[in-house]
Amino acid sequence: MGLIGEVLMLPFAPVRGSLWAMEQVVNEAERQYYDPAAVRAELGSLEERLEAGEIDEAEFDRMEDELLDRLEIAMTRSTGTGNHGTTR
Repeated sequence: MGLIGEVLMLPFAPVRGSLWAMEQVVNEAERQYYDPAAVRAELGSLEERLEAGEIDEAEFDRMEDELLDRLEIAMTRSTGTGNHGTTR
C-alpha cells in the first residue's frame, strides 16, 4: 500500500491492531489446546479419574475419543500436513 493508502487507513489502525491482538490470542490458545504433552497429561488424568470411580466407562470412552482426536490433529499439525483442524 502506498503512502496515500496508509494515510487514509490511519483511522482504522486501532481496529487493525485489535484484530492482530485477537489473532495472537487465538493462535496461542490453539497451540496450548493442541499441545501433545498437554493432551497426554489429560489422558493420564482421565485414566486416574476412571480408576478412582469419578467417571464411568462410557464417559471415559467419550472423553478419551475427544482427546485422541486432539492428539491426532496435534501430530498432523506438527508434521506440517493436513488441513489444520478441520473435520475429517
